[in-house]
Amino acid sequence: MGSGRWSTDVWTAADNYRRASGKSAFAYSDSGARKAHPALDPKGVTKRESRDSDEHPFSTPIAVLFDVTGSMGGVPRVLQTKLPQLLGLLTRKDYVTDPHILFGAVGDATCDRVPLQIGQFESDNRMDEDLARIVLEGGGGGQMTESYELAMYFMARHTALDSFSKRGKRGYLFLIGDEMPYAKVHPREVEKFIGERTEPISTEELVVELQRTFDVYYLLPTAAGHGGNRDVLQRWRGLLGQNVLELDDLDAVCETIALTVGLGEGTIDLDAGLDDLVDAGSSHRGTVSKALAPLQRNGVVRRGTLSVGTAKSGNERL
Repeated sequence: MGSGRWSTDVWTAADNYRRASGKSAFAYSDSGARKAHPALDPKGVTKRESRDSDEHPFSTPIAVLFDVTGSMGGVPRVLQTKLPQLLGLLTRKDYVTDPHILFGAVGDATCDRVPLQIGQFESDNRMDEDLARIVLEGGGGGQMTESYELAMYFMARHTALDSFSKRGKRGYLFLIGDEMPYAKVHPREVEKFIGERTEPISTEELVVELQRTFDVYYLLPTAAGHGGNRDVLQRWRGLLGQNVLELDDLDAVCETIALTVGLGEGTIDLDAGLDDLVDAGSSHRGTVSKALAPLQRNGVVRRGTLSVGTAKSGNERL
C-alpha cells in the first residue's frame, strides 16, 4: 500500500464538515464500538505493506503505535489534529522521501476487548481515516504493563517493506505509552488476536528481531500516569538504549516524530530541525529539543550505520 498523496485541503474540508455537523473525528469509537474496525483488525492479516510505486519510488515506512489505555487515550486525538503539521515537516522540508505512515493502537491483551489495532501504510488522506477508526477503549489492567510486545510481534512478522527488501533501509517504528511491555509474547494471545500459532518469545528476543527491519523508538509523555517512572524508563532503556525519549508536552508528539525521522535520515541536524519548527509556527521548540537530547548527546543514528544505542541488540544495517 502507499499510493496517492496527502492533501491538507482535503483534511481541512473533512475537519470543517465534522465541526459543522457535530460529528466526532473518532465516530467509530464514540459510537460505542467494542471490537476492532475491520480495516484495523490484525487477525488473519498476512502483511501490512509499504511498497514502492511510480508515484512513490523510494518509500519510507513510518509506523506510529500508541497506548490507548487510561491516561494515554488523548494521544490519537492529538495526532489527528496535528497530521497536517507532521506531513508538512516530513515532505515540505524534505526530511524524508515518499513517507508511508501507519497508525495503530495498543491495549492489554490480558483484559481488553481490543488490545491491538493496526492500520495500513498510507501516503494520502486514508491515514486520517485509519485514525478515525481506532477504538479508544481506555481499559488496561491497572498495573504498569500493556501488550506492547504483541504489537511488536505483529510489526516484526507481519510487515513487508520495499525500503528494506530492495534497499536494505529500515523503517521507523514509534511506540507511544507510559508503561512496560510484558516479559514475553504469549502464544495464546497471538492465536486469539492475530490468528496464528507461535512459540513463547521473550521480549528481548523479539526486539532484536524487530530491529532488523525497523529503527524502534519509545516516546514517554511525562504528564501521563506513569510518566517519569524509573522502572518504566529502565525497562525500555534496557531494550532500546538511547531511543527512549521523554516528552514534556504531548502536543509536541508530531514535531518530535518528524525531527527524529529527519535526524535518522541525516537530512537535518537538531538545530536546523528546531529552526524549522519555529518557521512552521510550532511553539514546541524547547520541548522537542529536550526530548531529542539523548540522540544529540549520544550521536545521531545515520541510515546505513550501526546504532549506538542498540548495537548490543544487533540493530545493524544490512
